[in-house]
Amino acid sequence: MTQAGARVGNGFPGSPRLIKGGIVLLDPDRGLVRRIIVLQYNPDTLNRTLQVQGAGAESGDRLEALRLKGPPVETLRLEAEIDAADQLEFPDQHPIAVQNGIYPQLAALELIVYPSTRRLTATDALGYLSTFEIVPAEAPLTLFVWSRNRVMPIRLAEFTIAEEAFDPDLNPIRAKVTLALRVLSVNDLGFDRRASSLYLAYQRQKEALASLYQGGQLNDLGLQSLP
Repeated sequence: MTQAGARVGNGFPGSPRLIKGGIVLLDPDRGLVRRIIVLQYNPDTLNRTLQVQGAGAESGDRLEALRLKGPPVETLRLEAEIDAADQLEFPDQHPIAVQNGIYPQLAALELIVYPSTRRLTATDALGYLSTFEIVPAEAPLTLFVWSRNRVMPIRLAEFTIAEEAFDPDLNPIRAKVTLALRVLSVNDLGFDRRASSLYLAYQRQKEALASLYQGGQLNDLGLQSLP
């Protein structure tokens, strides 16, 4: 669906409900939902790259040429649009947008890659006690949700914001956000973490969907038999 279609998809009685993509942040220990970030408009394009993890790729061992040492490294890239125009059209109903534009939405996305100020000040305090080893802060468990078939643990690898319009107070009111996401597999996580079970559920869903594909016949490829 195009951006225009996404904007008006729910505007007519009886039209199907538009499911949106988004990001869910979970507590890494307890798995409780911290925040849900819903994309305002679904991107037109979701680019996905699978880097095969072949066992023989590095060693050059011919006996290992057809072996897989783990799931592929999957990366995703998308461009999302955030726009306050609809909210600013009805200022009495959207005072936050009037005062701040889209900065709250941008800040919610940006904070995914920031340790909290509480953690920063605590780390600074521990720095004075040389007997303590300071462990880097653990980020929230981040899930990218793109329909019920794709719920995957990810790490935000790259984040670019192009702010395109501003209100009189220089609050951004329109922006395009480019996200590069790395799917975290059991190769990254092991098997004993909450994120691991989420990844396995994602791959099992992929296997279930693949089983629905009927496949073809050799004669579809112009062959009667294999050489």
